[in-house]
Parts: sequence; C-alpha cells; structure tokens
Amino acid sequence: MKNLNVGILGATGAVGQKFIRLLQEHPWFHIKALGASERSAGKNYRDAAQWVESIPLPDHIAKTTVRPCTPKEFSDVDFVFSGLDSSVAGEIEAAFAGAGIPVISNAKNFRMDEHVPLLVPEVNPDHTDLIRHQDFSKDGKGWIVTNPNCVVVPLVMAMKPLHDRYGIRSLILTSMQAISGAGYPGVPSLDILGNVIPLISGEESKIHTEPLKLLGTLAGSSVSFADFPIQATATRVPVRNGHMLSISASLKTKPKSRDEIVDTLTSWKSPLSGLNLPSAPEHPLYLHDDERYPQPLLHVDEERGMRTAIGRVRTGEVMDLSFIAMAHNTVRGAAGGAILNAELLVAKKIL
Repeated sequence: MKNLNVGILGATGAVGQKFIRLLQEHPWFHIKALGASERSAGKNYRDAAQWVESIPLPDHIAKTTVRPCTPKEFSDVDFVFSGLDSSVAGEIEAAFAGAGIPVISNAKNFRMDEHVPLLVPEVNPDHTDLIRHQDFSKDGKGWIVTNPNCVVVPLVMAMKPLHDRYGIRSLILTSMQAISGAGYPGVPSLDILGNVIPLISGEESKIHTEPLKLLGTLAGSSVSFADFPIQATATRVPVRNGHMLSISASLKTKPKSRDEIVDTLTSWKSPLSGLNLPSAPEHPLYLHDDERYPQPLLHVDEERGMRTAIGRVRTGEVMDLSFIAMAHNTVRGAAGGAILNAELLVAKKIL
C-alpha cells in the first residue's frame, strides 16, 4: 500500500494530539505537517502544545515546526485531518478543499452539508459517493468528509443492524458522556467530581439530526434522511473516557423475542470485512452477556478503542427494546473514526 503524507490541522489540541498518537507507525499514513493557530505557528511542537496523551511525546514530533493552517503551507501533503475547533474550522477547511487538498474532518461545520459525507464506515460506506458532487475545487481534487459527533457513533453503530431488520419508529436515549469529550482542560474538577451535569450545551441537537443522515439512503447527489424522532438527554459524568448510552427504541416491526434481537446484533456483518483496513476492529459490535457490562473502566480500550460495546438487551412493555451502548469518545468517536474514514477512502481509491 502506497504511503500517503498527511497533515494535521489543530494539532496542538486534544483531538490533534490523539491523531498524532494514533498515527504513530501507521502502515499507510505518515505525518508530514502539523498546523495550529498563529499563536503556535513557528514554534517547535513541544513548545506549542501541552501534551496530555498517556504516551511520551514522540521525539520527531516534538522537534517538528508547527505551521500556520493555510493551504500554501501544506503543499507537501496528500490530505489533511482536521481537529480544528468549530469556531474556525469552516473557513479553514473550505480553503484547503478549494486549494485541492482533501480534508477529513472531526469538526461539525460541514456534517449536514448536502454533498458532504457524514461517515461511519461500517454504517454508510456508500455515502462516499457524495464526494463527486462537491464543488470546493474546480478540478474536484479538493473535498471534505466528516465524522459525526462522538456520542452519535455508538448510537448508529448499535442501531444499524436493528434499523435494517426492523425499522426504527422512535428513539429515546440518555447519554452519560466522559469528561474527555469536553477537550482539555475540559470540565472544572469542582463541577464534575462526585457529580452529574444534566446538560451538555449544543449536544442534544446533534443527536437529534446526525443519526438520520447516517442511517439515510443515498439518493443521487444527496441523502434521503431516515424518518423517525429522537428524544435525547445529554449528561456529563465523572468518567475519564467512554461515552455510554441508555437507549430505548420503538420499532416498525416488533421482534419475536429477545433472542431474535440478540441474534440480529451478533450476526450482523460489517461491510468492511475483508478490506483489511488497519484501524478497523475485528468485532465492531460486541455484545456482553454479563448484565454488569459494558463498563468504561473495564472495556473502553478494547480493540484499540475502536469497538462499540453493547449490553443489557431487554424487551419492554412501553418500548420494544432497551439496551446499553458504549464507545471510546476520543478514539472511535473522534480521531480514530476519522482515520478509519481515510482508510476506507484509500480502499475505494478516492484517496
């Protein structure tokens, strides 16, 4: 497989640092350039960033000079990963795509754009076809692909097999989201220790809309959204990593039994099987038999943080079924998900 030179925009932030960590020794992608704000540009990375990852800062990264986030400074890369804050991501990402540099973004700015794929490779790999309808650059070489909100990933991963078999009528869910989802330095310790915060500003609107695009069907140059209501409550809990969801679903076709639901989840085959993507988990959905599981402390790092874990599958009298889903928010729900998106695009010969 050809090695591709990649740049990281927003490289000094929490998501940018996760990109750096996950790309160490990646067999396909080589970090060529690191970009950040004007405040950091021109400095060695070790002087520009407060490294918060649990591995030592790689020496070659520490010595790398941080570049401004402008396309002319990244002319030596094949594409960029964006870990930029949404307050600046829109203009910068559009400029890179306009200059013919593909962007694989973790930011929210283009997620709901008609021609931009909102991508979870196991859920909607065919949505990559939207790329050819983008007009950021005249020659079509520059384009944008996004990954969804970090809590939406385990939601759609868990619901995909169920939606395919039964159809979703409605969803009610409560998220219990880890503090690392707030970035660094994140939530003040006096606010979160021994506490639960019952609102994450701006989060619930993403949960209400993004799954409908992800579970929608490709219709020419756009996506026909799935049509069901979602009622979400997003909370912050004193957990370091791992977003957990308590999900209840009403289905269009009623399952015959709990065993049938379990079989639907465990027999689902990922469309990535056989592609040998380096970041793809062997078991993207894993159903725990023990009703005490999954737990963030015990299971969040399984399969390098790329697995979605499910547990406590139950049928009900009010809703047809309820269950727990969990995934690593900064890996599967952020940088790792974006890297997997890039790997799929390589396999499809789009990159």
